[in-house]
Amino acid sequence: MAAESLLLAAEFLGKPAWAWLLFLGIVLVLLVLDLGVLHRKQREIGVSESLWLSAGYVTIALAFGAWVWWSMGTDAGVAYMTGFFVEKSLALDNIFVISLIFAYFAVPPAYQHRVLLWGILGVLVLRALMIGLGVALVTELSWILYLFGAFLVFTGAKMLVVAGHAGPSISADSPIVRFLKRHLNVTDRLHGQRFWVRLPDAANPSRLRWFATPLFLALVMIEITDLIFAVDSVPAIFAITTDPFIIYTSNIFAILGLRALYFALAAIMSRFAYLKYALALVLIFIGGKIFWNQFVGKLDPTISLGITGALLAGGVLVSLLRSNAPAPTARAAGDDPARAARPAEPRSSH
Repeated sequence: MAAESLLLAAEFLGKPAWAWLLFLGIVLVLLVLDLGVLHRKQREIGVSESLWLSAGYVTIALAFGAWVWWSMGTDAGVAYMTGFFVEKSLALDNIFVISLIFAYFAVPPAYQHRVLLWGILGVLVLRALMIGLGVALVTELSWILYLFGAFLVFTGAKMLVVAGHAGPSISADSPIVRFLKRHLNVTDRLHGQRFWVRLPDAANPSRLRWFATPLFLALVMIEITDLIFAVDSVPAIFAITTDPFIIYTSNIFAILGLRALYFALAAIMSRFAYLKYALALVLIFIGGKIFWNQFVGKLDPTISLGITGALLAGGVLVSLLRSNAPAPTARAAGDDPARAARPAEPRSSH
């Protein structure tokens, strides 16, 4: 018993082992509950269920943040909350790209939950590797935080410039899609919710070969998308805190609820056109805060959290108000019906 107590009390990446085990235990329970109980059968998830599940994930994440605040201090608690809201907002931007991927591969809603679940499991591993690499770099090369800050300011400024332009598209000409189809045997249609199937070889029908289904290609594309988005989100969280525990827990809790929220938001993301601008300002603020802390003095974490929350809330509020405004008439648009029908703020993704 004494040996076990010492093992649990031993520090791992700056925090007691029991704190990491508590976090991993919560994540495991959520995944088992989601996969083994709530969605054991293949079915389509409705908007109402999606919203309730998402609210549950957010509640658990905030409760964990309250525990961090109580047990590890105000600075740790504020850093967790700031990181969670920033990562959650950046993760929302994934939804638009994920919906494009599902549309291109013609994945029906009944199968989308399976793809997203395995995608989240992959994210847990990939984010751990990227955060581990980031911790190692910051520990050995502290000046790299300034590169993170400059990158965030540049990324935010670029987002402000391109926010009103058309978003990305997924097509057969995509380099990733071409690469996958060139190196894998791929079926031309779905086979239920299976990622791989054994089918007769075209050259030798008596021989069975493994074929990837479009569902597997969709999964690979979603994992690659997360890696691309992590290029923004990982430096953002390191600009908030360098504590590995706060970074990883806030990251994962923000991503865990994304799958549940997808089914409610995928169809209405166009209503949040101005969230893109808010996210750009948040990235610029977080990147600039690194230089402020160095040359002026450390900014109060509660002020940082307040500014971040205000920017994100403002983006959501303006989006909702503008999306509910009456559409301009052809005369108001300059007597040009085609211009009047054109959306004021096309959706895009970084």
